[in-house]
Amino acid sequence: MAQCDECGQHENMPYKCRMCGKTFCGDHRLPENHSCPGLNEWNDPKGVFKSGFDDSVNQQGRSSSFGIDTGAGGPLAYFRGNMTFVFLGLMWLTFLAEFFVLNFVGEQAFAEIFLLQSTHIERVWTWVTSIFAHDPGGFFHIAINSIVLYFFGPIVERRIGSAKFTVLFLVTGALAGLAQVGTAAITTPGVRSAVLGASGAVAAIMGVLTVLNPNLRIYIYFILPMPLWIATLLFAVYSAFTSVAFGPGAGGVAQLAHLAGLGLGLLYGAKLKREGERAPQELQFGGGGRGGMGGRRF
Repeated sequence: MAQCDECGQHENMPYKCRMCGKTFCGDHRLPENHSCPGLNEWNDPKGVFKSGFDDSVNQQGRSSSFGIDTGAGGPLAYFRGNMTFVFLGLMWLTFLAEFFVLNFVGEQAFAEIFLLQSTHIERVWTWVTSIFAHDPGGFFHIAINSIVLYFFGPIVERRIGSAKFTVLFLVTGALAGLAQVGTAAITTPGVRSAVLGASGAVAAIMGVLTVLNPNLRIYIYFILPMPLWIATLLFAVYSAFTSVAFGPGAGGVAQLAHLAGLGLGLLYGAKLKREGERAPQELQFGGGGRGGMGGRRF
């Protein structure tokens, strides 16, 4: 247990200032809250302040690592620190687009655009579109993923920056879906299996937080308190048991995608923890219910 150099409070998860090197509690972790000498180095690109989206925001031209202007006056400045909400918006816009395609174009077009299928893995665009698409038969599927992403996403995004968070979300979402349909293609060749939903990416985010702070207090349905590691363990056990006992797509839920996303998140969380990343002590989110954070398969 460390002691805050500003107020003397004992802290289980202390914050270390990158500029002055001192240790602080949550109330004094910001530079302006402990009179950090780094405040005098505002114009230093390597100073205490970080953009969150890329490390070159204070440099001449403000070009990101992707060659795109993400500076304060750049066209993509809004996305820096807000990719969680961008993804949430894309999920709901895609949800509306699904209804349009189903009603005015047809089910075949819907499958070709939005479904990652074991019989058509070569349709690379579905590796991404399937992440944002959700079960058009109701709101439960997208609502659960949206709630968990809304509360967990910003925490992880602030810790790793928006660029890495974007890669984490898209890569784990795609790999989780590919794990589900890839397994189906191998075990039942010729039989069509499909997956859609952000469950793999959301499970990965959950895994990252579990490693960074396993005792993080969450509130299921905003009422039932539970340490995050217990919630994650129950989620993993349920997905594994259901997958083994009834098949990886039992009940129309992509259990294997859950496990793949969670596993990737745990691995990345371990990497972050070795690098000194930390997470807050308390958080509220809603979730649970039949099917969990399920990516649905048709």
